Amino acid sequence: MVSQNCRFCNFELNETFTDLGDSPLANSYLKESDFDKEKFYPLCTFLCKNCFLVQLEELETPENIFSNYAYFSSFSSSWLKHAKDYVDMIIPRLSLDEHSLAIEIASNDGYLLQNFTGKNIPVLGIEPAQNVAKTAIKKNIPTLTKFFDSQLAKELVNEGKTADLIIGNNVFAHVPCLNDFVVGLKILLKSNGVITLEFPHLLQLIQNNQFDTIYHEHFSYFSLLTAKKIFEYHGLKIFDAEELSTHGGSLRLFITHFENNMIPETFNVHSILEKEKRFGLTQIKTYEKFSKNINQIKTNLVNFIEKAKKESKHVVCYGAPAKGNTLLNYCKISKDLIDYAVDKNPNKQNLFLPGTHIPIFSPEKIKETKPDFILILPWNLQDEIINELHYVKSWGCQFIIPMPEIKVLQ
Repeated sequence: MVSQNCRFCNFELNETFTDLGDSPLANSYLKESDFDKEKFYPLCTFLCKNCFLVQLEELETPENIFSNYAYFSSFSSSWLKHAKDYVDMIIPRLSLDEHSLAIEIASNDGYLLQNFTGKNIPVLGIEPAQNVAKTAIKKNIPTLTKFFDSQLAKELVNEGKTADLIIGNNVFAHVPCLNDFVVGLKILLKSNGVITLEFPHLLQLIQNNQFDTIYHEHFSYFSLLTAKKIFEYHGLKIFDAEELSTHGGSLRLFITHFENNMIPETFNVHSILEKEKRFGLTQIKTYEKFSKNINQIKTNLVNFIEKAKKESKHVVCYGAPAKGNTLLNYCKISKDLIDYAVDKNPNKQNLFLPGTHIPIFSPEKIKETKPDFILILPWNLQDEIINELHYVKSWGCQFIIPMPEIKVLQ
């Protein structure tokens, strides 16, 4: 590591959580001419034995990872519904109106903020990926194409912009300079304002063997225990928490200034903290079991697909998500075992998956080739995808779900 110290508490890092070998950047989709220039980086996570933050080394800068990004939130119907449900919940809960300001960090293509503008609530998006931000701007959603940090927070405050609500969905894990990011949140938040953050829950990652959620753009992996330490250190408090089903199991945290006594802490915070302690997230031995479990998943999945190929069966992938690239590269499943992948996102079509060089097509390709098996890489959206692909049952195609253990569905 460049720095052998925890990005939050600065404690020396000498405990490996899991080592997934060398892997390319998970969202670095390729043209055929790019194959020879492809870079691979160690994908090794460490556990801080002081604050229990699981973390990756910063091997590539956020600018190189996120400035031109392949992920557009609006291509998932279930994620759009999740965003709408959130807005329908948070507006009455915080009594937001036309005098409020909602700021979303990593606002992507406006998938969430569009629900506020439809209700005449002022918004501001902050999205560093210019190609993605352009889509939001076309929807008339005010969007800054910048990375969020404490300096940007100060600039916004100087312009008279402070937030009644700050939203961060699946951005907290993407931040290498963790402390500066949280300082920025505190600066930008009004005295009685609220922050909501959503991120994959470390408990679910360990419990359900979700090693595919580990990739280079996810610098940190959080429990509520660790998140509470981080926010309290910076003068913020978690007053409510929810367990969500999104991304295979996430946490939604509700945060405010420590000095804000108008909002009482709910029992949910205590309940989830106790659940984490019972599971063993304050014991190093809990983390040590993870690598053994995921190695068995790798063996089972590779054996299944190799057997299918020997029987002259055709296997394809549905979806080209970052998590799928971690799975395929760790398992060393490439184009000799998988015919192709499909994805609804036109920005990924006619390119190749990083590392494995599996070609990506439109989902229409499935109707043309009628494969025997479809490996669902975004397994957290399996219900949505199986419903979309209902027609494949007509030729007897089956679905392979890789997590938390391999299963085959009709």
